[in-house]
Amino acid sequence: MPQKSPLSLVNETFGAKDKLVDKLVALLDRDEEPKAELRKRLLAAANSRLLNLHRVATAVKEKFGSRDKLVAQAASLLGHSKDKAFLARLDNLSDARLLDQVIAAERKAKKAAAKPKTKPAA
Repeated sequence: MPQKSPLSLVNETFGAKDKLVDKLVALLDRDEEPKAELRKRLLAAANSRLLNLHRVATAVKEKFGSRDKLVAQAASLLGHSKDKAFLARLDNLSDARLLDQVIAAERKAKKAAAKPKTKPAA
């Protein structure tokens, strides 16, 4: 079965690009930029980019609640929860990159926990 185009996915899932952009504006509201300018920028973006933004924004909202909690979780999983410089550097990363780092760190921790600890033969 062939993969659907981003335009058809947007139209099936959200009805129209305008509705997807409205949902994204609500999810991405961070007081960095007025909502009207953000909406205008998002309307000019490609459908595939909008779908990816929506996927990341909803994952952050559902799993962590806010971007600050995502940064804190990433720092704690990476072992630098008290390092202010590291937290500032993480805060400059995009949500998608932070989410990828958290997922990778969780996977690494799970793999390390599942690995049996055996003593080397003497």
